[in-house]
Amino acid sequence: MNIKGFGREAFEQVHALEEQVTSIRLNPFKSVALAMNGKDNLTQSAICNLKSAIAWCPHGFYLPHRPSFTFDPLFHAGVYYVQEASSMFLWEVLKQTAGDNTNGMKVLDLCAAPGGKSTLLASYFQHGLVVANEVIKARAAVLVENITKWGSANVIVSNNDPKDFSALPGYFDIMVIDAPCSGSGLFRRDAQAINEWSEENVQLCSQRQQRILADAYAALKNGGLLVYSTCSYSKQEDEDILDWLCGNFEVENLPLSINGAWGIVETESDIHKAKGYRFYPYKVQGEGFFIAAFRKKDGIAEEYRVQGLTKTTKEETEATGRFIQEDSAFTFFKQGGGIIAIPVAFKNDVAALQKHLYLRKAGITAGSLKGSDFVPAHELAMSMIVNKNIPGIELAYPQAIQYLQKKDIETGNFEKGWSLATYGNINLGWMKVLPNRVNNYYPVEWRILKDAPGR
Repeated sequence: MNIKGFGREAFEQVHALEEQVTSIRLNPFKSVALAMNGKDNLTQSAICNLKSAIAWCPHGFYLPHRPSFTFDPLFHAGVYYVQEASSMFLWEVLKQTAGDNTNGMKVLDLCAAPGGKSTLLASYFQHGLVVANEVIKARAAVLVENITKWGSANVIVSNNDPKDFSALPGYFDIMVIDAPCSGSGLFRRDAQAINEWSEENVQLCSQRQQRILADAYAALKNGGLLVYSTCSYSKQEDEDILDWLCGNFEVENLPLSINGAWGIVETESDIHKAKGYRFYPYKVQGEGFFIAAFRKKDGIAEEYRVQGLTKTTKEETEATGRFIQEDSAFTFFKQGGGIIAIPVAFKNDVAALQKHLYLRKAGITAGSLKGSDFVPAHELAMSMIVNKNIPGIELAYPQAIQYLQKKDIETGNFEKGWSLATYGNINLGWMKVLPNRVNNYYPVEWRILKDAPGR
């Protein structure tokens, strides 16, 4: 393979070692809350064993070994996301191309499942709107779960084909396309990727990547940022795609400033000399990855006139409001029997997107009104907008695992009514304390199915 930075001997050696590099990215909101509350008694959590920081992402850290994330309550609480270190370089790309003034920006993560880059985008664009899309229904369900656990209210999950976004010309300020690929960058981590790799699959992936880019391109505004990435080493899926983009669309390639100590290799395409960035596992502490950035230089902007969202009744609004922070700048609407809270700034955007796309999740589902009783949703418990005055029941580690297994737990003599189950004072979900028992409201489809080690 005649590609800059590739060394066959070093490549084979690092894969022969079968070394596992494990990294996580902290949720800036929940990890700060955890630090304020203290974590001295949370020795079972991965966050107590951070090894070193990842240079290109302020919230990324390596772990000394791979723990059992399944039995870490803070993993289920969305305090961190297990993400490959090379993929976190997206943060540095955004820092250099989008900058810090991101208020009101609309961002599309086109191929989003399972949610690593979407949760990163939600953290970076704290005052923007992130649309996380996944075309495959089953993978979209996983995406909804991970976005829910992250707790950001500024994320919409859609389940659409890339061509559906052509109905929204010039809508997005930023488009991230982590394209489906042949997966050679994952050889060290995933043995199945080796078995599935072939030259024919590389060609099929290259053609599919072109179709995805062509189908979604119109939705990016003039002057918008396009970030393209793969986990492939193949030139046909990387540099050749950059040439294809430059040859078929009015785009400007955006070179990045790379710290030489990082081990990242800058390459360029054959025809248009577009810059891309390669990650080799024998040069960086991470897996194989490729990324490049472009500025769109054509296209038209359109105004989107939309129908209003279905309003909540006075009773629904008042009941929901008691479970949400008083200073939250949110508005409510109804969908499928649920009451949904969205930032006021993006009310019209949700309506516009709902008109053209199939939305699996928008903002935070707060709950529903059953007669005169408000039943809070799990999304609200995981969010950062839940009312801090709602009672919390702090669980010891064994109790927290029982809760996440959706088993009955004893909590002692607590105030009757809705309470938040917490671990390290971080919310795990809802419980309802009744006179003779405690009802566990953790979602049955997300429960831990295995028994904890040593039990």
